[in-house]
Amino acid sequence: MSGRVHRARFLLLVAAAFWVCILYFRLSAIITGVSVAPSERAPSFAKGYERRSDDDPCRGRYVYMHDLPPRFNADMLSGCGRTDGRWPDMCEQVSNAGLGKPLHGPPEDEVGEGEGGALALTGARGWYATHQFALDAIFHARMRRYDCLTNDSSAAAAVFVPFYAGFDFARHHWGYDNATRDAASRDLARWLVGRPEWRRAGGRDHFLVAGRTAWDFRRDTCTSPNWGTNLLLLAAAKNMTVLVVESSAPGLGNDMAVPYPTYFHPRTDADVVDWQRRIESSGRPWLMSFVGAPRPGDPRSIRSQIIAQCGASSACRQLGCATGAGQCHTPGSIIRLFRSSTFCLQPPGDSYTRRSAFDAMVAGCVPVFFHPASAYLQYRWHLPEDHARYSVFIPEDGVRAGNVSIEETLRRIPPPAVRSMRKELVRLLPRLVYADPRYTLETVKDAFDVAVEGVIEKVAGSRTGSSPAESWLI
Repeated sequence: MSGRVHRARFLLLVAAAFWVCILYFRLSAIITGVSVAPSERAPSFAKGYERRSDDDPCRGRYVYMHDLPPRFNADMLSGCGRTDGRWPDMCEQVSNAGLGKPLHGPPEDEVGEGEGGALALTGARGWYATHQFALDAIFHARMRRYDCLTNDSSAAAAVFVPFYAGFDFARHHWGYDNATRDAASRDLARWLVGRPEWRRAGGRDHFLVAGRTAWDFRRDTCTSPNWGTNLLLLAAAKNMTVLVVESSAPGLGNDMAVPYPTYFHPRTDADVVDWQRRIESSGRPWLMSFVGAPRPGDPRSIRSQIIAQCGASSACRQLGCATGAGQCHTPGSIIRLFRSSTFCLQPPGDSYTRRSAFDAMVAGCVPVFFHPASAYLQYRWHLPEDHARYSVFIPEDGVRAGNVSIEETLRRIPPPAVRSMRKELVRLLPRLVYADPRYTLETVKDAFDVAVEGVIEKVAGSRTGSSPAESWLI
C-alpha cells in the first residue's frame, strides 16, 4: 500500500514538472514575441538581412551593392546638360534608365524608318536609341532589381561598386587636365579602401562597370598622353574586376569584356521570343553589308578595302558613312539593313571591337570578323568558344593585300552551315541584350545575368588560396 502511494506521488511530481517546463517555454515565447511550437526553435535574423537555407535559390549568388555618395553616379546624370560647351548635351542619351529615347514608328510589320528615323515594329517593344557607352547607368539600374541583392556584405559572393566611370570619362575628357580627369577615380579609391567590405578581401570581391573600352581608363599606356583616365592603373583598382566593352588584355588582366548595349531592351520573356521569331523568318536579299566609315589616317585599317569591295559587288549594300551621313547613327536604317543581310562585315575601327557587331547579331546577321580581338578574345562569358558556330573569320592580311575576295569567300560557305550559324544567333540573342531595367524577365537570362554569373565565378576562383591584403596604396 505504502509503495503504491509513493509511486503515485512520484508520477504526480513528474507530471507537474513537465507542465511547468511547458508553461515556462510558452511564457518565454510570449515575452520575446515569437510564436513557436513546443518542439521547434525559431532562429532570429537581423533586420534587413535575408534568411538563407540549404534550398535558398540565391545561395552563392548574393551581391552586395555599395551605397556610394551621389557624386560618383547620380550627380553625373543630373548634370548631363552642364558640359560647358566641351561635350554635347547627354541628357537624352541617359534618359529612361540609361536606355535613351524610345523608338516609335508607323504600324508596319517590318523594320523601317518612321518619323525621325525611328524604328517601326508592329507589336515589338523595347527599342531605344541607346548610346553605345551607356552601360554604366543601365547596369546599375538592373542591379537595383537583381533578385539576389543583399544588405549583408558578409554573405555576398561579390560586391558591386556603382561608379559611373564611363560618364566620368565623357564629362572631363575635352578641355581638362589629367589631374581633373583622375580626380573622381582617386576619390573613389580612397572611399573604398576605408570601408570594412573592402578590407575583408582587399577588393578582390569587388566589381564595377566602366562602359567604354579599357583603353579609355589606361591613359599612361596609351599613345596619347591626354586620352582618358588612369582608373585601371590605380593600385586600389587592380584587384577589382572591371567590366568594359573591350578588354585591353583579354584573359590576362582584371578588365573583362561584356557586350555593348544595343537598341533592343526587352521587357518580358515574350518580347525576346517574339524578336527571335522575327529575325529567324526575315528575308535576307543581301549577301553582305557594311556600316561604317573609312580610316584613311590609319595604315592598319582595312576599311577602305572593304568599302571598295562592297561597292564593286551587286550582292553588298552599305550605308553612306563615308560622306558623314546620319544613316550610320540612325537605328532604323542600321537594323533594317542588318535584318535584310546574311553576313555583316565587322572590321576593327577606332579599336578592335564594334558595337555594330552586336547590332548585327541581334538582327540575326552573321558577323564576319577580320581580327580575333574583335570578338573571339573578348566576350568569353557571352559568346561560344567555338566561334565558327556563329561567325565567319577572314584574316585581315589577305584583304589588306588585295588577295582575298570577301564575296567569294562567303559564297563558298555551304547553305546548311549558314543556316546553322543563323540558328545559333537566334539562340544566343538573350545573352547579347540588356533587358529594360524597369522590368523583370522571368526565365530568360540576359547579358546582365550572364555577366553577374561570370563575376561571381571569377571572384570565387580568386578566393582559392588567396589572403586579404592588409593595405592598398592609392
